[in-house]
Amino acid sequence: MKLEILHTPPPVSDTERPVPRWAVGLAYALPLLLLPSCLWRLPFALHFEMGQVQDLDMPPYWVSIPYVLGLSVLSEVIAILTIGLVRGWGEVAPTWIPVIGGRRVRPMAAAVPAVLGGLILTLLFTNVPIGDGRKLTLYGIADNAGYTNDAWQALATVCLTPVAAWGPVTIALGIAYYRRRTAPSQG
Repeated sequence: MKLEILHTPPPVSDTERPVPRWAVGLAYALPLLLLPSCLWRLPFALHFEMGQVQDLDMPPYWVSIPYVLGLSVLSEVIAILTIGLVRGWGEVAPTWIPVIGGRRVRPMAAAVPAVLGGLILTLLFTNVPIGDGRKLTLYGIADNAGYTNDAWQALATVCLTPVAAWGPVTIALGIAYYRRRTAPSQG
C-alpha cells in the first residue's frame, strides 16, 4: 500500500506532444507562488493593516471585503488557468464549455493572451528601487510602504516578492506552448 501525502501532477500524456518538465513544474507551481500574496491581502479587507503605516482612509467594509476577496480569487483562478498551457484541456476545449467545447484550441488563441497577459503582469508588478525609500513603477515614482517594525516588513517582502515572477513565468509558458503546438511533425 502506497501512502500518498502530496498530490502528484497527472501525467502529461494527454497532450499532443510532450511538454518540457520545466514547463509542467512552473505551471503547477504558479498558483502556489501567488498564494502568499493572496493570503497577505485578506486582512486588509477587514482593515487590519499588517504593520503598514498609512495615512490613507480605508474604504467601507462593503467595498473592501468583496474587492479584496475577489482580487485574491481572481489571481488564483488566472494562475490555475496557466496549467492549461501544459495540459490537454489547453489543446482541446473541455466538452462542458458551451459553443467551443470539444473543439481544438488554435495555438495563437492560447499563446497570444498568455504572452500579452504576462507582459501586462510584468509591467504591473515590476518596480526598480531608486533609493531614499522610493521606487520607479509603471505609475511613476512611488514611496515604499512604511512598516511599524522589521518583522512586518520581512513578512511583506516574503509574501509579495514572488508576485514579480508571475508575468515572466506566464510569458515563458505561453512561448513554450506555442513552440510545442506549432513544431513540425516528427515522423
